[in-house]
Amino acid sequence: MERCDVLIVGLGPAGGAAALAAARAGLRVLAVERRQNIGRPVQCAEYVPLSLGAMAQRTGAEIQRVHGMRTVLPSGAETENAFPGLMIDRERFDAGLARAAQEAGAEVLTGCRFLGLDRENALAYCRDGGGEKTVAYRVLIAADGPASPVAAAIGLTRLDVVLARQIVVPLIKKMNWTEVFLSGDYPGGYAWLFPRGERANLGIGVERRAAGRLGELLRALHQRMSEEGRVGGTVLLRSGGAIPVGGPRPELVVGNVLFAGDAAGLTHPVTGAGIHPAVVSGELAGKAAVMRLSGREGALRDYAGEVRELFGASLARAVRRRREAQGPGDGAMRRSWVAFREYWEERTG
Repeated sequence: MERCDVLIVGLGPAGGAAALAAARAGLRVLAVERRQNIGRPVQCAEYVPLSLGAMAQRTGAEIQRVHGMRTVLPSGAETENAFPGLMIDRERFDAGLARAAQEAGAEVLTGCRFLGLDRENALAYCRDGGGEKTVAYRVLIAADGPASPVAAAIGLTRLDVVLARQIVVPLIKKMNWTEVFLSGDYPGGYAWLFPRGERANLGIGVERRAAGRLGELLRALHQRMSEEGRVGGTVLLRSGGAIPVGGPRPELVVGNVLFAGDAAGLTHPVTGAGIHPAVVSGELAGKAAVMRLSGREGALRDYAGEVRELFGASLARAVRRRREAQGPGDGAMRRSWVAFREYWEERTG
């Protein structure tokens, strides 16, 4: 049996930030990741706000800066807004956080799959190449994505998600902005073209009911962008995944188990932006574990309150806009997208 102060399941941005915060405080940290290679495959558009710039530089993940966002409505009308940020190499970002946690003293196990919990005795069961392991923990931080096997083991409700598919393609015309395409063809989601130096991420997200058309829709978008001379016809990489869109999980803390990042449902339900809240919540979770194990009884409850204070209002508005969005026209799309004033206005009467 292995023993640790803090067990972290999942080593994306939330898990890496949690492991780093807890290890820096001198706790015995064990972080397990089911994938052999941290951060691979990449399952996001790789945009982060400037507030994560220092972290992106420390991990060697920064690719380029973007200064704005162009939104294309169903009618073809375009609008441009100032949305400064960074395009990063997500694999380097995640791996860099995990490496920093290791340097701070955390033990990291890759290729190690979480199997289940005995919450009464604070035991977790995992399996790696050497067989099954039993881990005795004092605090567990679940940073294991929207499907969260930890949440399933506890019996919590599954998060509502949209499904996304993305390809990496050569970028012919250089860009320093992100581009978003709104259309009734992408119910519950949108399409995007995000630059990455000489390459670009081209992808689409949709509700489950339209998931069967994802491949067809993405091929059509790629062909259109290629015919317009904006991207090359070669597909360099393919990826896909689920994005939580229902807002925060009702149970951010269950006993001595904390949820962070996508596992906590902190991804923005409209834009799909999740790296920033993952890093912030992961760091808060790691610090909460430190305080709890130092004797502060309410530390885990305070973590849940702080996360809701930071992200609750923004996520609640996004959930409302998703529910309110009706119809494929420009008006409905303007109401449902962050680039337009209609998104931010509250209806009265």
